[in-house]
Amino acid sequence: MKVLAIADTESKALWDYFDRSRLEGVDVIVSCGDLDPRYLSFLATFFQGPVLYVHGNHDDGYDREPPDGCICIDDDIFVYKGVRFLGLGGSMRYKPGRYQYTQKDMDWRLRRLWLKIRRNQGFDVLVSHAPAFGLNDGDGLPHQGFAAFNRLMDAYSPQVFVHGHIHLNYGGRSRRIDHYKDTLVINAYEKYLFEVEDKSQSIP
Repeated sequence: MKVLAIADTESKALWDYFDRSRLEGVDVIVSCGDLDPRYLSFLATFFQGPVLYVHGNHDDGYDREPPDGCICIDDDIFVYKGVRFLGLGGSMRYKPGRYQYTQKDMDWRLRRLWLKIRRNQGFDVLVSHAPAFGLNDGDGLPHQGFAAFNRLMDAYSPQVFVHGHIHLNYGGRSRRIDHYKDTLVINAYEKYLFEVEDKSQSIP
């Protein structure tokens, strides 16, 4: 399965200079947050598969203007062609904001998801806005990652962890690709295409 991950800044190639052929072969689009809802609605109009999203810390406007034709997977598991996507959006709380959380807040969200994760026998792709703690995150509180994500990867070893929030033009520790044990870690800044095992192919 081919997944197009997007985050943080709208790609001119996918909006201003859109060509439908750029989406050929893509099965799922996943937004990791902080994108104009009109951008997601635009992509959903021309794309045949699901457009999934989690909220970024700047996405308060989604309450007034949610992206049409898209599926919010925050605090949920979405299964498509046998691949399980777990969504946990938002960033570390550094000022008042709906989609900002403390480490304890994120721990609470994770505890509430425990039954869904168990029913689905884990998950394949962890989708978030913020990174994991100490893994491609920033030094200051606004860009610090969540320790809950490290524990999720320790416990379930998903194939992929895809996040946004850390712009690749920040310099320093920001990287496109990393690894955490058996999990491929991807920074989705602007856009990035990756593949994940299509579990439906192994279902008898």
